[in-house]
Amino acid sequence: MSVIRSTRPLDWREICAVAAGAPLELAPDARERIGAARALVEQIIARNIRAYGVNTGVGALCDVVVSPAEQHALSHNILMSHAVGVGEPLGAQETRAIMAAAINNYAHGHSGVRVELVERLVALLEADCLPEVPALGSVGYLSHMAHIALVCVGAGHARWRGERMSGADALRRLGLEPLSLQAKEGLSLVNGTPCVTGLAALALQRAHWLLDWADAVAAMSFENLGGQMAAFDAGSLAFRVSPGLARVGARMRAALAGSGLLAAALGRRTQDPLSMRTIPHVHGAARDVLAATAEVVNRELASTTDNPIVAGTLDEPRVYSQAHAVGASIALAMDSLAAAVAQVAAMAERRLDRLVNPLVSGLPAFLAQASGTRSGFMIAQYTAAALVAQNRREAAPASLDGGVTSGLQEDHLCHATPAALKALAVIENSSRIVGIELLAAAQAYDLQPLAASRAPYTEALYTQVRAVLPTYCDDRPLAEDMTLAFHLIADGGPPPLPDPCDFPSTLERCTPAPVESVAGAGAASANDAMPGVVGS
Repeated sequence: MSVIRSTRPLDWREICAVAAGAPLELAPDARERIGAARALVEQIIARNIRAYGVNTGVGALCDVVVSPAEQHALSHNILMSHAVGVGEPLGAQETRAIMAAAINNYAHGHSGVRVELVERLVALLEADCLPEVPALGSVGYLSHMAHIALVCVGAGHARWRGERMSGADALRRLGLEPLSLQAKEGLSLVNGTPCVTGLAALALQRAHWLLDWADAVAAMSFENLGGQMAAFDAGSLAFRVSPGLARVGARMRAALAGSGLLAAALGRRTQDPLSMRTIPHVHGAARDVLAATAEVVNRELASTTDNPIVAGTLDEPRVYSQAHAVGASIALAMDSLAAAVAQVAAMAERRLDRLVNPLVSGLPAFLAQASGTRSGFMIAQYTAAALVAQNRREAAPASLDGGVTSGLQEDHLCHATPAALKALAVIENSSRIVGIELLAAAQAYDLQPLAASRAPYTEALYTQVRAVLPTYCDDRPLAEDMTLAFHLIADGGPPPLPDPCDFPSTLERCTPAPVESVAGAGAASANDAMPGVVGS
C-alpha cells in the first residue's frame, strides 16, 4: 500500500503509515509545485533579490551577502555545521516519520528545492536506507534534518539491511550519486518543523493505543475491586460537557456489561475511591487533549514551515523571511499531551496499588500465591511508582525552557522537538505502567475469593494474557512478564469494544471518539486502513 502526496497534504495517520513502512509517492501535481518554487528561487538569484539563506548568511549572519559563486558552498556548509546531534540515534519509525513530514513540507511548493532533492528522500524511504539521526541536540529544529540530509550528499551514516555504513557507501549500494546542493537547498533541508511533526504523529498514534488500553485495563481493575457502576452512568456523566468523558463512560459500560463480580458488589459502597470513579473524567480529559493535539499536528502538516518562503510569479517573485519555521503551537500541544498521558498513568499506578494492598483489595497481600515466601507484585508496584515519578519530571513543559542562540538573533526558543521527544518518553513509560496494571489485574482474577463471572470483554482480555503468560508464582523474573505486557500495549490497540452507540441506554448521549472526529484524521481506528493510503 502506498501513501500518495498530491494536492492534499498528508495527515498524521498517513505519516504513521509511512513510518511503519508504507511507500511514499509524489503525485505529478506535487512535482509541479516543487519545480515551480525552484523556478522562483532561480529568478530571485538572477534578479539579486535579497533572500535569507539564499544569497545571505543564516542566523546572526543574515545581513552578510553571499555571491552567486558562493551559494553552493553556503548550502553545503549549512549541512556540515548544523549536523550537531548527539546521543543515541532515533529509531527507524521515528526517522521515517521525520523524512515523510519533510517531503510533505516541500510538496507545498514554497521551499524552492529541486525535485531531484525531494526524490532523493523518497528513494531513501523506498529502499528503507535510513540516515543515522542522533536524538539530542535540538532547541527546536535544525539538527535532526541536517543529519538526514547528510546522506543525500554522501556524508554522515546510514543503516541499510541491518548494516551501519557511511552515507557515501549507502548511496553507492543504491546506485545513486551524491547530490550537489544549489542555492537555498541547504537551508531548506534543515529548516522547518518536519522533525517535531513527524515525531508528533507517532506520539498521537501511540497515545491513541495507550488510551484505549488504559480504558480496558482500568475496567479489569475496577471489576476486581468491586467498583460501583454508578460511576459510569450516562445520565450522571452528561452533566459534564466533554466528548472524551462521554466516550470513556460508554466504553466502560460496554467493557463491564454482564459482570457477575460487579453485580455481587452492587451497593457495597456509597462511592469508590477517585482512582476508580474518575476514570471517565481523567481518561476522557486525556482523549480531549489527544483530539486537540491531532488538530494541531494536522494543521502543521498543512502549513509551509520554511524560512524563507517563496511565492508569487516568475515576473514578481516574493520572499517571506519570517518565523514560520518556529513550532510554538506544536510544542505546546506536545507538552499538553505529555501531561495528559502522565496523569492517566499516575492514576493507573494508584489502581495497581489498590490491587496489591490487602487493606483495601479483599485479595491476598500483594497478589502473591503464598504469603510470606512469595512477594508477588509487591515490587512491581515500586517500578510503576518510579515510572510515575519519571513521568512527572518528563512532563515539565519544554516549551518554557527558553534560551538564546545565534548571537541574540534567535532570542526566543520553543523547544518543539524536545517537547515531542519528551511526549514519546512519557507515552513509553505510561505503556509500561499500564502493562504492569494489566498483569496485576489478571493475577487478581486468579485470586478472586468470589465465584462470580467476569464480564465477557474482561474475560477476553484475561484469556489473552493467560494465553501467553501463566499465573505468576514467583517462579520467574517478573521483569520478563512486564516486558511482554509492555509490547502488548505499545504495539497496537486492545481488542475492540462494541461501538458504544450500539447500546440503547447511551444512544442519545453517544459522542464519537475525539481522535476519530478530527477533520482530516479520518474515521477509521488506528488499526484500519488510513486515509490517503491506496493500493500500490
